[in-house]
Amino acid sequence: MTKRNKAYKFRLYPTGQQALLIRKTFGCVRFVYNKMLAERIETYETLKDDKIALKKVK
Repeated sequence: MTKRNKAYKFRLYPTGQQALLIRKTFGCVRFVYNKMLAERIETYETLKDDKIALKKVK
């Protein structure tokens, strides 16, 4: 017997308040991701010559 994968597609129709909440949530997620990415890049730039210290920072 072979295993078959199934896929389902869903379509959402949020109300105005729900759409606003979704936009705010993804805006916050994007902000936090970009902030952490910038911090990680800055840490790498300052410690790129010291590989041992770079491994300790996580």
